[in-house]
Amino acid sequence: MLQSVYIETTVVSYLTARLSRDLVQRAHQRVTRTWWRTRRSHFALYVSPLVLQEAAGGHALRVRRRMAALQGIAVLAPTAEAVQLARAFVTRGPIPQKADVDALHIAIATVHGVDYLLTWNCTHIANAMMRSQIEHLCRAAGYEPPVLCTPEELLEE
Repeated sequence: MLQSVYIETTVVSYLTARLSRDLVQRAHQRVTRTWWRTRRSHFALYVSPLVLQEAAGGHALRVRRRMAALQGIAVLAPTAEAVQLARAFVTRGPIPQKADVDALHIAIATVHGVDYLLTWNCTHIANAMMRSQIEHLCRAAGYEPPVLCTPEELLEE
């Protein structure tokens, strides 16, 4: 059985965007494209309605590219349990209120038992300083948290 990956919006945005002039962002885009081309078929991929909603915003050409990349990926529902867990991340955990959508991404992946949450959001999601608190809240609620990581961390040597 394939391990599962929740694709957060930053990943599909980096995948489909024109290459950036910023060297760090450009490197992230290349890693994302390499992962998508060589590794995504090794996983069961998931998104949520949040990802679809975020991907649908902005310039029409970029929207079409993002939505095409997401075509055929299974969509996980934002259940009541996920909303409750996201609320805990904000009220009792490390995620600020302004990042409540990021909390919901994590909670949806957690409640659905996804193995990895793939993101380039290292401010509120793949953040080593927040990881232990997020994992503690997941486990306290009876869930095993997904590994919060970047595409670079899921590349094979």
